[in-house]
Amino acid sequence: MRRAAGRSCRPTFSGMASVQASTRQLERSTHTAFIDGDNTLFVWGGFQAGGGVDIVLPSDEIWLCDLDRGTWQRREMAGETPPLLVGFCGSYVKGSLYVFAGYDGQTYSNQLFSVDLTQHCYMWKKVLAAKGTTPSPRSNHTCWVYGDRLVYFGGYGCKTLREARNMESSNFIIREMTWLTIGDAVLRCWGWHNEVDVYDPLSSTWSVPEMKGTPPLPRDCHASAVVSNKGYICGGRESGELDIYCLDLDVWNWTQIEALSSLAPPGRSMHTMTLNADQNLFVFGGLAVDGETLSDAWQFDTLAREWREITHPHRDKPRVCHTACLGSDNDVVVFGGSSKLSIAMDSITVLRCPSQTHNGDVLIIQTEPYPLSRLCEDFLGSNAKVFSQHLDRLPATLRAKINKRISFFSKSLVVT
Repeated sequence: MRRAAGRSCRPTFSGMASVQASTRQLERSTHTAFIDGDNTLFVWGGFQAGGGVDIVLPSDEIWLCDLDRGTWQRREMAGETPPLLVGFCGSYVKGSLYVFAGYDGQTYSNQLFSVDLTQHCYMWKKVLAAKGTTPSPRSNHTCWVYGDRLVYFGGYGCKTLREARNMESSNFIIREMTWLTIGDAVLRCWGWHNEVDVYDPLSSTWSVPEMKGTPPLPRDCHASAVVSNKGYICGGRESGELDIYCLDLDVWNWTQIEALSSLAPPGRSMHTMTLNADQNLFVFGGLAVDGETLSDAWQFDTLAREWREITHPHRDKPRVCHTACLGSDNDVVVFGGSSKLSIAMDSITVLRCPSQTHNGDVLIIQTEPYPLSRLCEDFLGSNAKVFSQHLDRLPATLRAKINKRISFFSKSLVVT
């Protein structure tokens, strides 16, 4: 069997629509999510199943979850809203959300949009006057946020036949070719690449750094995270074990990380990798090489170069195409994704991506012991009836925290 570099899952775009603002609308996959300083989870974009088709969710709304209270709020967005996309890459830097590239059902995009979420009104802006050469269209890529810059890696994209011939075979894997007529006919090559492109929002400039070392093989549907000045990627290719690479974001040198322990996670794609603690990377879920949707969790110590499997209470909730963010007390906050994904394949390529079961729940995965203050707040919040006559005696600041935890533990429908 010829194995693809990555197994992208694109929804059909027939029946594009939004759904009523309700708990149902929280269900989604291939979205973007991040947590800001006051423990609020922001969720934008993605798609969900509805009426036998996959529905791409509106780009003129964003959902906010107060993780202390467990409550959701929908906020409208205006301005130059992005098209309905899947496979885009969303990145949060200094109060602004940036959305780059993706697939709109007809073509792949290389457009960049931004929205300042510190303002009262959320207004999208399309980045038009960027200096430098805009990267080629792509989907299912990732981004490292380092300093003020956005550093994009990999994905499924296109090249002209001349560009593809000029690249080393190890840097671009061709999957298909199409004719594109814009003036003269051009033969376009579609496939996976391992390019690194940098966008500087302060100067609105695109650049391509000169790379050193041995880069990872081309891929999409991988996971990435930043540790100090190092950008890590893992997975996105079909291999027995989960490979991991590191890019020094100061000198642009690639290094393959060889784990020093014999224990290693199985290979996967469509998973997440999240920095937690000072130097640990937390990997959750994804699609295994054999097509199984995974629910396992692993932690990689970047200093000791050792993997350790993490025990957690959500082994009955497998996920692909979800998001994972670092929450308070080094919790990993997993949101959305599909709990069952089956991909039919022949000896050449992926045949189809059936409709999936999407989720709108929040999974809190504890990665280290909680401080005493957190334990007390959670205990009082989950036993509010027992202590109801005594809570008014608490100082106002502490009572406000306990009220949030009471709200959190009463919202079990959405937050688990």
